[in-house]
Amino acid sequence: MVQLSTSVCLVGGLLGLFLLVPVMASTPASMCTPLRTLNVSLSQRRRYMKHNFPINYTIRIHQKEIFKLSNISRMKLQVKDLDELVLQRLWFQVNQGVLKKIIRVLPERHPSRPYTAELENRLRDAEGVFVHAHPAEVLQQELPETIQDIWDSLTEEPDRVPESVWRFASPKSLLDNFCHTMFCLFSDCFASTELQQDYCGVSHWRKDRKKALQLES
Repeated sequence: MVQLSTSVCLVGGLLGLFLLVPVMASTPASMCTPLRTLNVSLSQRRRYMKHNFPINYTIRIHQKEIFKLSNISRMKLQVKDLDELVLQRLWFQVNQGVLKKIIRVLPERHPSRPYTAELENRLRDAEGVFVHAHPAEVLQQELPETIQDIWDSLTEEPDRVPESVWRFASPKSLLDNFCHTMFCLFSDCFASTELQQDYCGVSHWRKDRKKALQLES
């Protein structure tokens, strides 16, 4: 009887220790430094993507490159048990295309060109870390059909893309999407010491924007 009680205590103790062990973050720790560095650059997007452009300036963009928080929510509803890793891969693909299109419209001496080129380099650095942080076989897994369709449309030759697929968006709004979806998909790297933040919720960014506007006024 004593032995049984001892065994129960040992099992209970081990279970308690197990429960105290933090759950592994979905984002590899090695990703956090390049993503935070990227965020430092993105924090300047209002200056470089709004103030340095004419009012209401827009660029031609593939409709799938307008990648918002609502797109992430929709894909999670459409694809059962959608792996966050798949969305992270798509995030890199989308924003590489976005930055390339912004750079393409900027003259060599435009004040926002070095900034955009720096963003592109930092995104490339982050993707390099992302690739090394995951086994090759994981990154080579077949994508869900819905995601594969988006991927294929993004990698299609521009002259083969139907005219109906193109949209117009401001550089600032595209980088807002870039930033917001980064926080949503890699939230482990941006954990706050305050109350838990819902970076995938639109309301969080509305409050954030309101604070920024108050600081500017």
